[in-house]
Amino acid sequence: MKHLNITVKGKVQGVFFRKSTKATADQLGVRGFIVNESNGDVYIEAEGDDFAMDMFMDWCNEGPEYGEVTSVETHEGELKNYRNFEVVKRRP
Repeated sequence: MKHLNITVKGKVQGVFFRKSTKATADQLGVRGFIVNESNGDVYIEAEGDDFAMDMFMDWCNEGPEYGEVTSVETHEGELKNYRNFEVVKRRP
């Protein structure tokens, strides 16, 4: 299991990025949360096994149809043992 802190930059708000990311996370069994940042970025904390996280990161670099990802920053963090994946209004 690994924990990643992910910041996605580009046209990632107002394009169903959070909803699409939640659907992808649910399909892959990835747990954590996603939130819009005030500067236009999207911030994600995600946990899962190596295969699921590789697939999830592929998604984060692509994004939904109407989005445009320009960069993705990731940092490994300490496991927090999230129970599911949620769209939140502010960071917990």
